[in-house]
Amino acid sequence: MRTFKNHLEKKIKDKEFQTLFKEEKILLEISLKITDARKHSGLSQQALAKKAHITQQQLSKIESGLNCNMKTFLKVCYALGMKIDIDFHSYQFAN
Repeated sequence: MRTFKNHLEKKIKDKEFQTLFKEEKILLEISLKITDARKHSGLSQQALAKKAHITQQQLSKIESGLNCNMKTFLKVCYALGMKIDIDFHSYQFAN
């Protein structure tokens, strides 16, 4: 029986897959940090969306790890008072 773990171990050997996997992991980590910050602030999605001047649907997509534009992302981070610190030194971009 083939498990997800076995499948992932095989796929992760592929360099292109590795890069895409890392990108998705970073997006998920960002989504979780935004969700945690919102909950820690005691804000509902609707309240944060209003504060950030975006729709609740846009915020839901960000928190779900779906693609958003940078301007929307920045609005949410600013509304939460989050500091954005990006380190690309250890990140290898896909070609």
